[in-house]
Amino acid sequence: MACWLTVVPGAGWASVRLLGLDRGPFVQLLAFTPYVAAVSVLPLVLALALRRRWPAVVAAVTTVALVTVVAPRAVGSTPPAADGPAVRLLTANLLAGTADPRALVDLVRRQSVDVLAVQEFTPEIGAELDRLGLDQLLPHRELHPTEGTLGSGLYARFPISAGGVRHNRGGWGFDQAYGTLAVPGAPPVRVESAHPAAPYALDQVDAWHTDLAAQPPAAPDGPLGILAGDFNATLDHAPLRALLATGYVDAADAAGAGAGLTGTWGPYDGDPIPPVTIDHVLVDRRIAVRAVSVYPVRGSDHRAVLAHLRLPAG
Repeated sequence: MACWLTVVPGAGWASVRLLGLDRGPFVQLLAFTPYVAAVSVLPLVLALALRRRWPAVVAAVTTVALVTVVAPRAVGSTPPAADGPAVRLLTANLLAGTADPRALVDLVRRQSVDVLAVQEFTPEIGAELDRLGLDQLLPHRELHPTEGTLGSGLYARFPISAGGVRHNRGGWGFDQAYGTLAVPGAPPVRVESAHPAAPYALDQVDAWHTDLAAQPPAAPDGPLGILAGDFNATLDHAPLRALLATGYVDAADAAGAGAGLTGTWGPYDGDPIPPVTIDHVLVDRRIAVRAVSVYPVRGSDHRAVLAHLRLPAG
């Protein structure tokens, strides 16, 4: 019986993950699937040591299932043959404007960022970013600052047209700024700063589902699209995988080299909760991902995600 008690929780976890049962408390728990996959071998070792055949079989199937869904994030995939201009896109959640603006501007300058998507963007931090020189680095923008956590913005080195803001209906109603970039040598690219509701409590799970389902799908036969931001979801959540299935690629997952397993949200305040990967850059499958890196930003509980992309020639 003791052997089964160590095997059953992992088997149940794998079943919830594979069947996409993202409801109730499972939503928050599924974010930690990579950690569960890493320790899933322990019940298998125990069952083998005790020579318990059927627990060992169940434990082995559990380990294979979890490793199969998690391991590709460390490996990467073959990029499409895009031969257009290179673009560096950075996304950062500014934690209601409390992130260090100098740290963000320094990161944009140091990494030669071409496009910046921000969430939880306030009027105060917007003014401070420009005072520190962001208006010179990224002069084109579509900004919708708001006090608190709702604001959103896009900055770019390239002209932005057809810009606006979309209001999520779930939860607190986070805004999502969007616009179409005119990158020389490439087709127009629509970029949106994504920020669906957070499933921080059980009564917010429906709002989380609503906002993720409302994210703009990819258009494989239409204009190029990029969604970048704080999705409040990992690749182990079915709604995010459904969004990817419309024609997006998760940049960190595609880049490999462990980027897809790098945590982007702590918390980093000493709580014994391991980081999870909820900030993403989702790109049209026709866009090549060259590399992804993650950077801390002082004052924010999120880490910024930088994607090195290559667009198709236009």
